[in-house]
Amino acid sequence: MTDKTVHASAVLVGARAVLIRGPSGAGKSRLVLDLLDAARDGRLRFARLVGDDRVHLESANGRLLVRPAQPLAGLIELRGVGLLRRDYEPCALVGLVVDLDAVDAERLPDRQTIELNGIDVPRLAVASGATALPAVLALINSPGTAIGPQTS
Repeated sequence: MTDKTVHASAVLVGARAVLIRGPSGAGKSRLVLDLLDAARDGRLRFARLVGDDRVHLESANGRLLVRPAQPLAGLIELRGVGLLRRDYEPCALVGLVVDLDAVDAERLPDRQTIELNGIDVPRLAVASGATALPAVLALINSPGTAIGPQTS
């Protein structure tokens, strides 16, 4: 079992979490809030905060789990407003990594994965200045992806 705390945010979307990474000011918290709003307005079935700014990653039985850093559990920052309290999930299985301001972002990328804590996870690289939400929603709502709706 390998675990570490990382500078990232995470939101549970359906059965799996989206882990959002990027430099300070890249829009991690904004993407979390956008995904929560997408669930509220029906573009997603379900979304709940896991953690903002710092999260704890743990590999267990070939799966990557994410938990909020305890001092920040249930808190999310909205720039210009401050900290907001939201319901949160204490633990979630990571199904997608979104890297904001990624220098390797491509217009028409091949499917990517990234290894975190010895676990391969699907990855979406988002270019600096690009709006992440449409691409994230497209992946989440696409059947046959690791995070998309499960097909029977």
